[in-house]
Amino acid sequence: MAETSLPAGADHRQPRLYSIGHSNHPVEVFLGLLVRHRIETVVDTRSQPRSRWASQYDKAVLEETLRERGFRYLFLGRELGGRPEGAEYYDPEGRVLYDRVAASRRFASGMERLLGLSGRTALLCSEEDPAVCHRFLLIARVLRERGMPVEHIRGDGSVQTDEEVLAVESDGQMSLFDAPEERPWRSIRSVSPAELPRTSSRP
Repeated sequence: MAETSLPAGADHRQPRLYSIGHSNHPVEVFLGLLVRHRIETVVDTRSQPRSRWASQYDKAVLEETLRERGFRYLFLGRELGGRPEGAEYYDPEGRVLYDRVAASRRFASGMERLLGLSGRTALLCSEEDPAVCHRFLLIARVLRERGMPVEHIRGDGSVQTDEEVLAVESDGQMSLFDAPEERPWRSIRSVSPAELPRTSSRP
């Protein structure tokens, strides 16, 4: 796995964490968001690091683009991705069981690598809206429970805190702390691979 060197001026403190979704932005728009928020490292959390509609975000292409612009790139899609390998991480409807993912050794390994970084670090996935993405529903929740808040960069350049994302999602009816426990901790949509190994609960 190739990584680029840190940009000039990067510090060596515990990372300040952001999240960002590339959506179908032109790559220059995406890069502009990174520059605007002084991001130093992009951590790719996509299980499938390619885009059918936006090939500029295919892993090899994006990694080279970021390297040329002076950003550091780290792929952690296997460890922190929202579509993990293994039927045990999915319910019968194909939704990801985040509690099982968060308890896995693979996820713990990814978190250790993430927290070993320094400077301003952005968790990358494809969804523009963090409220419907595992980077908020899974990764940011685990980080928040560890006392490490994540700020979410939106496509218009604004930034939302976890509290603000949840307030928009729930129309202000639920607090940040009681909402997750009131709902099953799983993905919003079915995201299972086309073929999963058979289990006793999946005919």
